[in-house]
Amino acid sequence: MGTYLITGATGGIGKAVAELLRERGHDLILTGRSAERLATLTKDLGTGAHARTQVFMMDQNGEAGAVRTTNAPRASVSTLTLDLMEPRRLEAALAETGLPTTLDGVIHAAGIVDLGPVAEQDADHWIDQLMVNLVSAAELTRILLPALRGARGHIVFVNSTAGLQANPNWSAYAASKFGLRALADSLRAEELELRVTTVYPGRTATEMQRKVRAQEGQPYDPSDFADPVTVARVLVGTLETPSDAVVADVTVRPH
Repeated sequence: MGTYLITGATGGIGKAVAELLRERGHDLILTGRSAERLATLTKDLGTGAHARTQVFMMDQNGEAGAVRTTNAPRASVSTLTLDLMEPRRLEAALAETGLPTTLDGVIHAAGIVDLGPVAEQDADHWIDQLMVNLVSAAELTRILLPALRGARGHIVFVNSTAGLQANPNWSAYAASKFGLRALADSLRAEELELRVTTVYPGRTATEMQRKVRAQEGQPYDPSDFADPVTVARVLVGTLETPSDAVVADVTVRPH
Protein backbone atom coordinates (compact mmCIF):
# COMPACT_ATOMS: atom_id res chain seq x y z
CA MET A 1 0.00 0.00 0.00
CA GLY A 2 1.09 3.56 -0.60
CA THR A 3 1.03 6.96 1.07
CA TYR A 4 -0.88 9.78 -0.60
CA LEU A 5 -1.24 13.46 0.24
CA ILE A 6 -4.48 15.12 -0.86
CA THR A 7 -5.12 18.86 -0.90
CA GLY A 8 -8.68 20.09 -0.68
CA ALA A 9 -9.53 16.79 0.98
CA THR A 10 -12.75 18.07 2.59
CA GLY A 11 -14.21 19.22 -0.74
CA GLY A 12 -16.26 17.23 -3.23
CA ILE A 13 -13.66 15.57 -5.48
CA GLY A 14 -10.89 15.58 -2.86
CA LYS A 15 -13.13 13.90 -0.29
CA ALA A 16 -14.30 11.29 -2.80
CA VAL A 17 -10.68 10.49 -3.69
CA ALA A 18 -9.80 10.17 0.00
CA GLU A 19 -12.67 7.72 0.52
CA LEU A 20 -11.63 5.54 -2.43
CA LEU A 21 -7.97 5.47 -1.44
CA ARG A 22 -8.92 4.69 2.16
CA GLU A 23 -11.04 1.76 0.98
CA ARG A 24 -8.01 0.44 -0.90
CA GLY A 25 -5.91 0.52 2.27
CA HIS A 26 -3.58 3.42 1.51
CA ASP A 27 -2.15 5.75 4.14
CA LEU A 28 -3.50 9.27 3.74
CA ILE A 29 -2.31 12.76 4.60
CA LEU A 30 -5.34 15.02 4.25
CA THR A 31 -4.96 18.78 3.96
CA GLY A 32 -7.50 21.58 4.08
CA ARG A 33 -8.18 25.01 5.50
CA SER A 34 -10.47 23.90 8.33
CA ALA A 35 -9.12 21.74 11.15
CA GLU A 36 -12.70 21.02 12.24
CA ARG A 37 -13.74 19.73 8.81
CA LEU A 38 -10.58 17.64 8.58
CA ALA A 39 -11.37 16.09 11.95
CA THR A 40 -14.90 15.27 10.80
CA LEU A 41 -13.59 13.69 7.61
CA THR A 42 -11.07 11.61 9.54
CA LYS A 43 -13.86 10.36 11.81
CA ASP A 44 -16.03 9.53 8.80
CA LEU A 45 -13.21 7.58 7.19
CA GLY A 46 -13.02 5.39 10.29
CA THR A 47 -16.70 4.46 10.27
CA GLY A 48 -19.27 2.92 7.98
CA ALA A 49 -17.90 1.49 4.74
CA HIS A 50 -14.43 2.65 5.77
CA ALA A 51 -14.42 1.07 9.23
CA ARG A 52 -12.17 -1.73 10.36
CA THR A 53 -13.52 -5.21 9.80
CA GLN A 54 -14.56 -7.46 12.70
CA VAL A 55 -13.60 -11.13 12.34
CA PHE A 56 -15.38 -13.71 14.51
CA MET A 57 -12.89 -16.38 15.59
CA MET A 58 -14.02 -19.98 16.05
CA ASP A 59 -12.93 -22.01 19.06
CA GLN A 60 -11.77 -25.64 18.97
CA ASN A 61 -15.38 -26.85 19.10
CA GLY A 62 -16.33 -24.85 16.05
CA GLU A 63 -18.33 -22.29 18.03
CA ALA A 64 -18.05 -18.55 17.86
CA GLY A 65 -15.35 -17.26 20.15
CA ALA A 66 -13.38 -14.05 20.44
CA VAL A 67 -13.93 -11.10 18.16
CA ARG A 68 -10.81 -9.70 16.51
CA THR A 69 -10.72 -6.36 14.74
CA THR A 70 -8.50 -6.28 11.69
CA ASN A 71 -7.18 -3.36 9.73
CA ALA A 72 -9.17 -3.88 6.56
CA PRO A 73 -8.22 -1.64 4.94
CA ARG A 74 -4.96 -1.14 6.85
CA ALA A 75 -4.52 2.58 6.54
CA SER A 76 -3.50 5.50 8.69
CA VAL A 77 -5.10 8.89 8.25
CA SER A 78 -3.38 12.09 9.34
CA THR A 79 -4.39 15.68 8.76
CA LEU A 80 -2.59 18.92 8.05
CA THR A 81 -4.23 22.35 8.13
CA LEU A 82 -2.83 24.50 5.33
CA ASP A 83 -3.78 27.92 4.01
CA LEU A 84 -3.13 27.82 0.28
CA MET A 85 -3.72 31.56 0.11
CA GLU A 86 -0.24 31.86 1.66
CA PRO A 87 2.11 29.77 -0.50
CA ARG A 88 5.22 31.40 1.01
CA ARG A 89 4.34 29.84 4.38
CA LEU A 90 3.82 26.30 3.13
CA GLU A 91 7.44 25.17 3.46
CA ALA A 92 7.61 26.15 7.13
CA ALA A 93 4.24 24.53 7.84
CA LEU A 94 5.29 21.26 6.23
CA ALA A 95 8.67 21.31 7.98
CA GLU A 96 6.88 21.19 11.34
CA THR A 97 4.79 18.13 10.52
CA GLY A 98 7.35 15.37 10.06
CA LEU A 99 6.07 14.18 6.70
CA PRO A 100 7.20 10.75 5.47
CA THR A 101 10.46 10.60 3.54
CA THR A 102 8.68 8.96 0.60
CA LEU A 103 5.31 9.69 -0.96
CA ASP A 104 3.60 7.51 -3.52
CA GLY A 105 1.43 10.32 -4.70
CA VAL A 106 0.12 13.85 -4.33
CA ILE A 107 -3.37 14.79 -5.48
CA HIS A 108 -3.90 18.52 -5.94
CA ALA A 109 -7.68 18.80 -5.53
CA ALA A 110 -7.95 22.19 -3.79
CA GLY A 111 -9.39 25.10 -5.72
CA ILE A 112 -11.48 28.26 -5.53
CA VAL A 113 -13.53 30.13 -8.11
CA ASP A 114 -14.86 33.67 -8.35
CA LEU A 115 -16.54 34.60 -11.62
CA GLY A 116 -16.84 38.01 -13.21
CA PRO A 117 -16.03 39.97 -16.36
CA VAL A 118 -12.52 41.29 -16.84
CA ALA A 119 -13.86 44.81 -16.36
CA GLU A 120 -14.90 43.94 -12.80
CA GLN A 121 -12.19 41.51 -11.66
CA ASP A 122 -9.80 43.56 -9.56
CA ALA A 123 -6.30 42.45 -8.53
CA ASP A 124 -7.50 40.66 -5.38
CA HIS A 125 -9.77 38.37 -7.41
CA TRP A 126 -6.89 37.45 -9.68
CA ILE A 127 -4.36 37.02 -6.88
CA ASP A 128 -6.58 34.83 -4.70
CA GLN A 129 -7.41 32.38 -7.50
CA LEU A 130 -3.86 32.26 -8.80
CA MET A 131 -2.42 31.69 -5.31
CA VAL A 132 -4.74 28.79 -4.43
CA ASN A 133 -5.22 27.17 -7.82
CA LEU A 134 -1.71 27.52 -9.23
CA VAL A 135 1.07 28.96 -7.08
CA SER A 136 0.38 26.80 -4.02
CA ALA A 137 0.19 23.69 -6.21
CA ALA A 138 3.57 24.57 -7.69
CA GLU A 139 5.10 25.30 -4.29
CA LEU A 140 3.76 22.14 -2.65
CA THR A 141 5.02 20.10 -5.57
CA ARG A 142 8.47 21.66 -5.28
CA ILE A 143 8.64 20.96 -1.55
CA LEU A 144 7.43 17.38 -1.90
CA LEU A 145 9.54 16.41 -4.91
CA PRO A 146 12.29 14.68 -2.86
CA ALA A 147 9.71 12.43 -1.18
CA LEU A 148 8.01 11.74 -4.51
CA ARG A 149 11.32 10.93 -6.19
CA GLY A 150 12.06 8.47 -3.39
CA ALA A 151 8.98 6.44 -4.31
CA ARG A 152 8.96 7.22 -8.05
CA GLY A 153 5.58 8.66 -7.24
CA HIS A 154 2.58 10.04 -9.06
CA ILE A 155 1.31 13.63 -9.08
CA VAL A 156 -2.28 14.35 -10.11
CA PHE A 157 -3.53 17.85 -10.80
CA VAL A 158 -7.30 18.28 -10.66
CA ASN A 159 -7.75 20.91 -13.33
CA SER A 160 -11.01 21.88 -15.07
CA THR A 161 -12.41 22.07 -18.56
CA ALA A 162 -11.90 25.80 -17.97
CA GLY A 163 -8.21 24.93 -18.28
CA LEU A 164 -8.89 23.94 -21.88
CA GLN A 165 -11.18 26.78 -22.94
CA ALA A 166 -11.87 30.15 -21.35
CA ASN A 167 -15.44 31.39 -21.49
CA PRO A 168 -16.90 34.83 -20.67
CA ASN A 169 -16.67 35.73 -16.96
CA TRP A 170 -14.16 32.93 -16.29
CA SER A 171 -10.93 34.81 -17.07
CA ALA A 172 -9.16 34.67 -13.69
CA TYR A 173 -10.18 31.10 -12.87
CA ALA A 174 -9.38 29.88 -16.39
CA ALA A 175 -6.01 31.62 -16.32
CA SER A 176 -5.14 29.79 -13.10
CA LYS A 177 -6.15 26.48 -14.68
CA PHE A 178 -4.30 27.15 -17.94
CA GLY A 179 -1.26 27.80 -15.75
CA LEU A 180 -1.86 24.55 -13.86
CA ARG A 181 -1.86 22.72 -17.18
CA ALA A 182 1.51 24.31 -18.04
CA LEU A 183 2.88 23.34 -14.64
CA ALA A 184 1.89 19.71 -15.17
CA ASP A 185 3.29 19.57 -18.71
CA SER A 186 6.63 21.08 -17.70
CA LEU A 187 6.91 18.85 -14.63
CA ARG A 188 6.23 15.76 -16.73
CA ALA A 189 9.05 16.68 -19.09
CA GLU A 190 11.47 17.47 -16.26
CA GLU A 191 10.82 14.61 -13.82
CA LEU A 192 11.05 11.56 -16.04
CA GLU A 193 10.98 9.11 -13.13
CA LEU A 194 7.65 10.45 -11.90
CA ARG A 195 4.20 10.05 -13.38
CA VAL A 196 2.18 13.25 -13.86
CA THR A 197 -1.54 13.31 -14.67
CA THR A 198 -3.96 16.15 -15.28
CA VAL A 199 -7.65 15.44 -14.80
CA TYR A 200 -10.04 17.90 -16.44
CA PRO A 201 -13.48 17.57 -14.80
CA GLY A 202 -16.44 19.26 -16.40
CA ARG A 203 -19.21 20.58 -14.20
CA THR A 204 -19.36 18.41 -11.09
CA ALA A 205 -21.92 18.31 -8.27
CA THR A 206 -19.89 20.01 -5.54
CA GLU A 207 -20.26 23.01 -3.27
CA MET A 208 -18.01 24.91 -5.69
CA GLN A 209 -20.53 24.23 -8.44
CA ARG A 210 -23.33 25.45 -6.18
CA LYS A 211 -21.41 28.72 -5.79
CA VAL A 212 -20.81 28.95 -9.54
CA ARG A 213 -24.51 28.51 -10.28
CA ALA A 214 -25.38 31.21 -7.77
CA GLN A 215 -22.87 33.57 -9.41
CA GLU A 216 -24.42 32.75 -12.78
CA GLY A 217 -27.89 33.43 -11.41
CA GLN A 218 -28.99 29.87 -12.16
CA PRO A 219 -30.54 27.13 -9.99
CA TYR A 220 -28.35 24.31 -8.71
CA ASP A 221 -29.53 20.74 -9.27
CA PRO A 222 -26.85 18.11 -8.51
CA SER A 223 -28.43 15.70 -11.00
CA ASP A 224 -27.44 18.05 -13.82
CA PHE A 225 -23.75 17.44 -13.17
CA ALA A 226 -21.22 14.64 -12.84
CA ASP A 227 -21.01 12.98 -9.44
CA PRO A 228 -17.70 13.72 -7.67
CA VAL A 229 -17.36 9.99 -6.97
CA THR A 230 -17.34 9.36 -10.73
CA VAL A 231 -14.51 11.86 -11.19
CA ALA A 232 -12.68 10.31 -8.24
CA ARG A 233 -12.94 6.85 -9.75
CA VAL A 234 -11.37 8.09 -12.97
CA LEU A 235 -8.62 9.80 -10.99
CA VAL A 236 -7.87 6.75 -8.85
CA GLY A 237 -7.86 4.69 -12.03
CA THR A 238 -4.96 6.78 -13.30
CA LEU A 239 -3.09 6.06 -10.06
CA GLU A 240 -3.68 2.35 -10.57
CA THR A 241 -2.46 2.31 -14.17
CA PRO A 242 0.39 -0.23 -14.46
CA SER A 243 3.83 1.30 -14.08
CA ASP A 244 4.74 0.83 -17.75
CA ALA A 245 2.39 3.65 -18.74
CA VAL A 246 0.94 6.96 -17.57
CA VAL A 247 -2.40 8.62 -18.23
CA ALA A 248 -1.12 12.10 -18.98
CA ASP A 249 -4.47 13.85 -19.52
CA VAL A 250 -8.08 12.78 -19.06
CA THR A 251 -11.32 14.76 -19.38
CA VAL A 252 -14.46 13.80 -17.45
CA ARG A 253 -17.66 15.52 -18.55
CA PRO A 254 -21.24 15.12 -17.33
CA HIS A 255 -23.33 12.99 -19.68
